[in-house]
Amino acid sequence: MPALMLQGTGSNVGKSMLVAGLCRAALRRGIKVAPFKPQNMSNNAAVTTDGGEIGRAQALQARACGLEAVTDMNPVLLKPETDMGAQVILQGKRIATTQARDYGGLRERLMAGVLESFERLKASHDLVLVEGAGSPAEVNLRARDIANMGFARAADVPVVLAGDIDRGGVIAQVVGTQAVIAPDDAALVKGFFDQQVPWRSSPV
Repeated sequence: MPALMLQGTGSNVGKSMLVAGLCRAALRRGIKVAPFKPQNMSNNAAVTTDGGEIGRAQALQARACGLEAVTDMNPVLLKPETDMGAQVILQGKRIATTQARDYGGLRERLMAGVLESFERLKASHDLVLVEGAGSPAEVNLRARDIANMGFARAADVPVVLAGDIDRGGVIAQVVGTQAVIAPDDAALVKGFFDQQVPWRSSPV
């Protein structure tokens, strides 16, 4: 399996740490693995070896894989500047500052970059572990999505849906997510993960 994507029933359900943990587990089994997040929104960026910026979570995941961080691991980084506007970084380079209402107009260009970066990682690794953003259940965003099912469909990547029982209602979250997304998107969901055990701070 060249790639697997972890999406969440919501934000802060543990996707970043799950991917980091799976990255290290794969590395320890001799698998050449790399992390990937199509789109991230954060002002807390990490500098990459190729001179760009990616989200700090992807830099941690790269470390878990025993790799140097590169921009292909997080090709689209949105850096908020106002409540409704953000810098758009594509493959390490700023391409625009845009308002939320205009962001959809960049979708084709951004998706092309996302798929290009993903294919490069896939070609040079045994496994690419992909992290989604937020939740695919935000169906109002689906038409312009490049971070969850929009990416999974375009790249034909199977999805594992992660929830967090500590947040309450995890069964409803999982069932509800499956119910509200499009049937073709739901068909990509191949399994579920319930984040039950609190993560302890330890070096990766």
